[in-house]
Amino acid sequence: MRVVRFDKGEGTFGYGVLQDDSTRVMVLAENPLFRPEKIQATGQILQLEDIRLVAPVIPASKVVCIGKNYLDHINEFGGEVPPAPIIFLKPNTAVIGPEAPIVLPKWSNHVDHEVELGVVMKRPAKDIDAANWKDYVFGYVIGNDCSARDAQKADRQWTRAKSWDTSCPLGPWITVDPDLDVQNLAIRCSVDGQGRQNANTRDMTHPVAELVAYVSQAMTLLPGDVILTGTPAGVGPLEPGNVVTCEIEGLGELSNPVVRL
Repeated sequence: MRVVRFDKGEGTFGYGVLQDDSTRVMVLAENPLFRPEKIQATGQILQLEDIRLVAPVIPASKVVCIGKNYLDHINEFGGEVPPAPIIFLKPNTAVIGPEAPIVLPKWSNHVDHEVELGVVMKRPAKDIDAANWKDYVFGYVIGNDCSARDAQKADRQWTRAKSWDTSCPLGPWITVDPDLDVQNLAIRCSVDGQGRQNANTRDMTHPVAELVAYVSQAMTLLPGDVILTGTPAGVGPLEPGNVVTCEIEGLGELSNPVVRL
């Protein structure tokens, strides 16, 4: 099942399910995160080309990100494998959806793309067991953890470098599939059609089950929170006029133009 969120105009948004192998969107009565076990349809059907998709979820409180979780990415920066997952946060004001512009900050001259698998929570999670992690997960999204490298280096920490408005594209929808093998998905990123990142989620240093449990030990995860699980090697700079496309097997494609105002 693919859950979309779309612009209804005048600051309101609707939710729907993109039906399998079609462009038909079955409109839902409410945000499915409110009652994920009882999703209700209105009976209205829309065509995908007639609606504007927005970020499928605006996290209730936070986007939790994992740093240095692919060995090849660690090696390209000359770092060391951390003994435990590295956690940092993005605010929900950083989130944008498919086709929305990534606005490069005026104070940065070096912003990199980072394609990542995102995990969307459906229940409050605190101190959970890794064996039961899927009980707390609604579905999966593609994320792009855009990062201002010069600010990251200058500040010696990551908050400003990774938290600016539009730095967190999410989309194009939430894939709800409890049987999805999240540790065997091709993950890619291209800029203007030229491949940059090409890996598989099996290459994660810390698997998704471990990450969800580990984060829940540090902080309570709320319904709608998103965990971004790290990026593989091949990150590179974005320039005004680029179009960056992130793709994960089974989850679709997330494309965004890049601008500087």
